[in-house]
Amino acid sequence: MTFAIEPIDPAELPESSPAYTHGTLVSGAQRTLYISGQPPWTTKGDVPADFAAQCRLAWDNVKTVLASAGMTVGNLAKVTIYLSDRRYRELNSQIRHEVLGEHRPAITIIITGIYDEAWLLEIEAIAVGPASSAAPGTENGQS
Repeated sequence: MTFAIEPIDPAELPESSPAYTHGTLVSGAQRTLYISGQPPWTTKGDVPADFAAQCRLAWDNVKTVLASAGMTVGNLAKVTIYLSDRRYRELNSQIRHEVLGEHRPAITIIITGIYDEAWLLEIEAIAVGPASSAAPGTENGQS
């Protein structure tokens, strides 16, 4: 069976944006990676002051966990992003689209209090893949 992550966008629901899908159908996956909430911190615990830098750093941290499992953002089936303030919605969407490119996992954005007051966001995710540690084929794989 071929491994695939397929966007599901029923015509009966409002049109989804180019950056997310209403659902994600995974077939042929034999490995699942649950990524804990990744905060915007460096290995030394430093946190950038501005949202754009924090967002890119949190995504870099997600990509680091993915890479350690032999996966890429193309393996993401579900992403939850916790924002500390609604005003970061647009910039978050822009950076998320830069990171994910054409890949459209199921996405949820939650406005909430964050564990550390210095963090403006946190990103958790679920990724899936075939039995091997190789990234998925060209239908899903992105770097």
